Parts: sequence; structure tokens; C-alpha cells
Amino acid sequence: MKPIYFLALLFALSLYLMYQLYAPFLLAMIIATLLAISTSNINEFFYNLTKHKLLSALASTTLLAVLFFVPLSYFLLSLSDMLRSMDPATLQSMKDSVVDKLQHPPEMLEFLRPALLDHLGELDLTAMGSNMISQAKMIGSLSLGFLKNAFLVVVFYFFVIYNSEHIFTFIKRVAQMGEEDSSTLIKELSSVMGVVFYSIIVNAMLQGILFGVMISLMGYNGLLFGVMYGFASLIPVVGGAMMWLPFGFFEYANGSTGGAIFIVSYSVVVISIIADTFLKPLIIKEINKRLLKNSDATVNELVIFFAILAGLSTFGFWGMILGPAITAFFLTLLRLFETRIKECS
Repeated sequence: MKPIYFLALLFALSLYLMYQLYAPFLLAMIIATLLAISTSNINEFFYNLTKHKLLSALASTTLLAVLFFVPLSYFLLSLSDMLRSMDPATLQSMKDSVVDKLQHPPEMLEFLRPALLDHLGELDLTAMGSNMISQAKMIGSLSLGFLKNAFLVVVFYFFVIYNSEHIFTFIKRVAQMGEEDSSTLIKELSSVMGVVFYSIIVNAMLQGILFGVMISLMGYNGLLFGVMYGFASLIPVVGGAMMWLPFGFFEYANGSTGGAIFIVSYSVVVISIIADTFLKPLIIKEINKRLLKNSDATVNELVIFFAILAGLSTFGFWGMILGPAITAFFLTLLRLFETRIKECS
């Protein structure tokens, strides 16, 4: 056997063993790397401010944890506590109130009355209460699992952002790509991922604040439900409705028809139409213009929308990072391939 073949065999074996060794941490490492690529300009800003590599990496990591992982951890833990403390008697009272109101619904909703009454009659609130307790336990365990993964992502993020120059130099050397191609690939992937990441954060914060302020005026926990709405808004089309629809039903069931109308109309008009339909594309366009002003890359709002939707459907929560990253990587490679074909022809 030629030495090169034996070396290749050893390399393949070591690659397999490395995968087996680091498989439990692979997703956290990938997410951390993508987040480091997305936020490279933030780290560059802190480095220009402090002129210290370690301080800039620590500042970037702290900002990421505060903006991204702290609210999500608060949401998961609060949701678990809220489900655990849910009183079945309250659920029964709500059910009786809704059934009573559906006996004489508004004329425009008369056609829904039979179906709604049938479904409400089939509800087993005792089983639902027990199920909520089990769901709370499941969410609690998932919260602990997420907190562990979030901690790993933050740790890996720090090491990636701190050693980014050495890591990307090593990748370019191992990939055996030309200096121009590798630099273009990293630059455009960083720009596109930056647009996606900042668009997600700014849009979620905007919609979460709008909903949190409104719901706090109604006497609810504006911080908790604002955070919940922000993360729910990441789910295209139906995410917001998953929040305001239960609140509308709850207010209606408790005799506050005006409160229900206010919640639904505010959520639909102010958040879904004005913020999500009109302001969101403007936010993406502005971020696009600022981050890609020195790049040939372009990001279409629909591409971002479908990349996030596909990512969430395929990979779950982390799909909102993985979906756009895979799409951006593919489009960048396609652009490089097209450039090389033109140069050869």
C-alpha cells in the first residue's frame, strides 16, 4: 500500500472517531460558528473600541447572551411555572363562560356556534389539567436541556470569535481554495448571515415590545408575554396569532368583549399589518443596505422568509439560523461558480 493511501485511511478513521467524540456538541458548535460569522462586525466594533482581542470577544459574547439567550431562558422557565400553577377550576369557569356566551353569539359568528359547542362539550378539563402538569414538567426538563445547550453555544461562540482569525486562516488553507474565492465566500456568507441575524433580532424585539406594551395595559405580565410574542413572531404567518388569539378568547370568556376586540384589532392592525407587513421589509432593506454596501451579495426578503420557514420546519428552533446559513452558503457558492464559468468561457 502506498503511504498516501495509508495516510488517507488513517485520516478517514480519525475523522470518524472525531465525529463520534464530538457528536453531542456538534450542533452547538455549528450554531456558535454561524453566530460568530453573523456578528463579526460587532466584534470588530468592540475591537476598534478596546484595542484588545480578549475584551472585544468577552463584550461580543455578553451582548449575544443578553440579547438572545437570556430572554429565551426566561420565557421557557416562566412558561413552565405558569403551566404548573394553572388551576383546573379556572379552566372550568372559562369553559362555562364561553359556552354561555356561545348560546347567543353575534350574528356574524352564528355559523360557528354548533361546531364550537360540540368541541367545547368534548373537552375533558380534568385530563387537560393533568396534561398541563405533565407538559409543565416536560417544558421544565426541556428548559434545562436548552439552558445547557445555550451555555455550550455561548462558550463555543467565545472561543470562535476570539480565535476567528486563526480558524478562518486554517479553513482557507485546508480547503485548498484560491485566496480570492475563500475571502469572497467568507465575506459574503458573513454579510448575508449578518442581515438575517439582525433582521430576526430587530423584528422580534419590535413586535415583542409592541405586544408587551399593549398587553401590560390590559393588566398582564408585559415582559413575559412580550418575550413570548417576540419568539412566536419568528414563526412565519401564524406565529403572532398563536399569542393574541388565546388572549382574545380569554378576555371574551371573562366578559370583557371590548378587551377582546382591542387585543385582536391592535394585534392585527398595529403588529401584523403595520409592523410585520410594512415595517419588517423596510427593516430588512435598511439592514441589507448598511451591511452589504461594500459587498456584491444581495438578500431578497422572500429568500429570507422561506429560508427561515424551511429551517424551522426541518431543524426546529435552531433552524432560523441554519436555514438562512445553508441557503446563503449555497447561493454564494453558486455565484462563485458562475463567476469562474464566465472567466473560463
